[in-house]
Amino acid sequence: MKSYFEPFKIKAIEEIPITTRSEREKYIKEANYNPFSLKSDYITIDLLTDSGTSAMSSKQWAAIMDGDESYAGSRNWFEFEAEVRKITGFKHIIPAHQGRAAERILFSVMSGPGKIVPNNTHFDTTRGNLEFTHATAVDLPVPESEDPSFIAPFKGNMDINALEKLIIEKGHQNIPLCIITITNNSGGGQPVSMENIRQTKELLKKYNIPLYLDCCRFAENAYFIKTREKGYENKSILEIAQEMFSYADGATMSAKKDGLSNIGGFVATNDDKIAEGLKTNLIVTEGFITYGGLARRDLAALAQGFREVVNENYLAYRIDQVNFLGELLKNAGVPILEPVGGHGVYLDAKRFAPNIKQEYFPGQSIACQIYVEGGIRCCEIGSVMFGTYDDNGNFIAPTLELVRLAIPRRVYTNDHLRYVAESVINVYNNREKLRGMKITWQPEFLRHFTAKFDYI
Repeated sequence: MKSYFEPFKIKAIEEIPITTRSEREKYIKEANYNPFSLKSDYITIDLLTDSGTSAMSSKQWAAIMDGDESYAGSRNWFEFEAEVRKITGFKHIIPAHQGRAAERILFSVMSGPGKIVPNNTHFDTTRGNLEFTHATAVDLPVPESEDPSFIAPFKGNMDINALEKLIIEKGHQNIPLCIITITNNSGGGQPVSMENIRQTKELLKKYNIPLYLDCCRFAENAYFIKTREKGYENKSILEIAQEMFSYADGATMSAKKDGLSNIGGFVATNDDKIAEGLKTNLIVTEGFITYGGLARRDLAALAQGFREVVNENYLAYRIDQVNFLGELLKNAGVPILEPVGGHGVYLDAKRFAPNIKQEYFPGQSIACQIYVEGGIRCCEIGSVMFGTYDDNGNFIAPTLELVRLAIPRRVYTNDHLRYVAESVINVYNNREKLRGMKITWQPEFLRHFTAKFDYI
């Protein structure tokens, strides 16, 4: 049998809002053409993010009801710590309320003005937290990742030759750490091979630079290694994950993804001195070191989520469902980033709307029109999120111009995704009507979350 079905039964349902097209036109205008500003009551299918949007299992809900809300030393903390250590093997595990809090805490200790931090591709909050410390974030993806139509098994890999060139040019003393994001979110949810993680570590060891993993989708990455990388087909997901982490000196995680929960995260390290700095920072800004800004019942749900996420039957269903949406769109001629990644389908906005220059935000235009078409919320990952300007005011566009349809875990059925596909296909078939956009207001950092737009 090659068909994967949902490896769970449904015990509760939530009503989905249904709106008319005229209502959606009104709602997106009132939101200043930013899907982040839409009320959830106006959303039919929400593919804005897979972060914190998972459906939790009956065992997770049971764990929440049995939560121990002690301020310090809660049994749920020790349960959480044990599960994370079983997977990662790290010496110091420090909870945080979500991934960007873990990043902020880590970079406040390890980064700073003049520092350079390479990554296969930084995601938005990672880059934002680094730039907030006045460090420079450098992306070093492999060349094949720049072509959305090119098929390769591990397009999320770090460009190791480019990494060594950077180290030599900038000086290893100016690079406090190197990060690998698994899977590579900004690169289309593409996986990173075990060989690439191992080779990156070997290079960094030569220059005494620690390797940290941004591991919010570690289980999905492990599944791709099992199914695509020779020598891992007979290993369990847990064994593969343990090997991935064995090459790292630490990690940050938004556990709102592969923790299968609605909130939570952690920062981990094997360095005693760094750990002390992390804990001090945590206490000042987040909470005590055994809860990190979380309700202890959330730690209990996360501990159970970590047990469930390494289940191969769940991961086979998860990856297959995302691929199902990708195949529906590809078969209809909609240009997508290939191969389909682990947590979402990424539309190639350059080919989808070739009539709109990148400086006029084709991805944002597509995302807004998909909402108008079907009440589906999705997210631009392109010139809004990563576009910049040089000293002369010239626009510098990112290499990839994408629209992400992120699939929440265990939330939607394939019938929901068929509806999504129909809506996206309708927008694509009428793509000549798409118009460019302009920013009418933006904040200093992470503008895509709250910026306001209009059509040009």
